[in-house]
Amino acid sequence: MAGPIAHVDPSAARTAAAIARDRGGYGAALSLLASLFFMWGFITVINNTLLPHLRSVFDLDYTQTTLIESVWFIAYFVASIPAAKLIARIGYQRALVTGLGIMAVGTLGMILASRQVSYAITLAALFVIASGITLLQVAANPYVAVVGPSESAPARLNLVQAFNSLGTTLAPLFGGYLILGRSASGNAAPGTVLTPAERLADAQSVQLPYLIVAAILVMLAVVIARFPLPAMGGADGAVAPAAADEHAGRSLWRHRNLVLGVPAIFIYLIAEIGVSNLFINFVAQPAIGDLTHAQAARYLFLLWGGMMVGRFVGSYLMQRRPAEAVLAGAAIGACAVMLVAAFATGPVAMWALISVGLFHAIMFPTIFTLGIRGLGPLTEAGSGLLIMAIAGGSLVVVQGWAADRFGLQHSFLITAACELYVLFYALWGCRPGASGRRPEGA
Repeated sequence: MAGPIAHVDPSAARTAAAIARDRGGYGAALSLLASLFFMWGFITVINNTLLPHLRSVFDLDYTQTTLIESVWFIAYFVASIPAAKLIARIGYQRALVTGLGIMAVGTLGMILASRQVSYAITLAALFVIASGITLLQVAANPYVAVVGPSESAPARLNLVQAFNSLGTTLAPLFGGYLILGRSASGNAAPGTVLTPAERLADAQSVQLPYLIVAAILVMLAVVIARFPLPAMGGADGAVAPAAADEHAGRSLWRHRNLVLGVPAIFIYLIAEIGVSNLFINFVAQPAIGDLTHAQAARYLFLLWGGMMVGRFVGSYLMQRRPAEAVLAGAAIGACAVMLVAAFATGPVAMWALISVGLFHAIMFPTIFTLGIRGLGPLTEAGSGLLIMAIAGGSLVVVQGWAADRFGLQHSFLITAACELYVLFYALWGCRPGASGRRPEGA
């Protein structure tokens, strides 16, 4: 995810030179790695079109539907530590190939689930796919950061993360066309009850898209296995021995910006995943957009596209305003549009929900940056805690439960409450910790 663009200073020439060296020595490798970022963004967001489809096929309530996404994010929590240990054992390149292989096995499991029309196999297959993505994330992010000169690491990360956003933006179009567009549930009026024959046909409609994805993953694995990836750079991100000795006498929990930043990311993920997962069902309602699921998927494209645009706008604003001020403004805007979505009707409610993507865009990278600010030699450990907090997306099932009991529209009040915590973090929680020392660079 894109972070703030640094102010121009005398080191700009050195950075430009480093980027030029990247293009010469690492350009091909970065292009290949960018395809990985694209694929895991693409596969993650294709779930947003898959969920309303599975809800019709298996006749699920909202709790059961959002449980599918909860299983996906539980994989982040379960697989992250084993992934790190596996990378230490087999190396980054083999870990990337292994991650792609695990994802391919999971996509083939989705084809099996469609043949058996099995909810349990679907959950297991999605857990496998998410575990493979977790391994890719743990391996690819640090590799991109240290494979070239340290001064141009932000430029490299922003570049490949832009491809991740491209994947999340295009996935709804792919899923809308090949899953919802080719199924009875995707083209039926909201509330239509499918016949057993239609459910079987709809279940099997996911076979082609997942077969395509599996083939691409296998091809990527073969290419990466045979590609001469550059050796890792110096230990730019490692903690020096002297710094490691300091760990014994210092505590992460003395840093309020980190302690309150972990729940900020956890809670933000509940908001982001809740909106994207229930988006199609929400805008398809007669009182909101009165659309088929296939038509609603086209508007989901705008939600994720808005997040991509919001990252560029946020980066521009952070050159002129403190990051916490921009985060506070985004939280206020997100809370306002979610209240409109929760109580308005028709196009007003639909466009309010679409617009939340613009405000959500900067939240994860900004909270992450503020959370590790001033940690010094504890930065590596603090970053690990913040990444583990991505598992907050698994609690989207709470919003599914609320949608079943209080109505889908009113369940977005949970999202509005999440935005208020982000606002609290921006205004107070991200300040220096109990040590009383002002964070470095603040």
